[in-house]
Amino acid sequence: MDRTLLDFWVGLFVTLGIAALFALALKVSNSEGFSRGSTYTVTASFNNIGALKVRAPVKSAGVVVGRVSAIHFDNKTFEALVSMQLDSRYAFPKDTSASILTSGLLGEQYLALDPGGDSHNLVNGDTIKITQSAVVLENLISQFLYNKASDSGNQSNGGGAANVGVKP
Repeated sequence: MDRTLLDFWVGLFVTLGIAALFALALKVSNSEGFSRGSTYTVTASFNNIGALKVRAPVKSAGVVVGRVSAIHFDNKTFEALVSMQLDSRYAFPKDTSASILTSGLLGEQYLALDPGGDSHNLVNGDTIKITQSAVVLENLISQFLYNKASDSGNQSNGGGAANVGVKP
């Protein structure tokens, strides 16, 4: 095989490898385009958004229906305002609820929409009123440990009274 032909094939292989790594990096970082169609924007406020990030998926019934477009802090209500762009193919009732959930045990966080039963749909600029903040794993663990500590304290104090009058 001629040296220039070999160099050509090696160069082509390396170029395709770099392109594949670039595509993989875009896929992993959620930087690929969500929708090529039109979208509408709705907002929701949360007490705690956990590790929710811009470009996080918005899902309903496990299907990606939009992306988080912006996250801001409201100085008046001291809550996080989350703006999301929803694909206009998907119409949600005005009484839709929004929750921040986690994929798996330690996966990425996403916004889940649970449709309500209202006959009127959300339109561009609407606000979702019913929200559920993110569950913070550290808070759950500390609450569990606190409850266990208080249970063991109650058992050691009250355990002796039950044994009064019982002969060994």
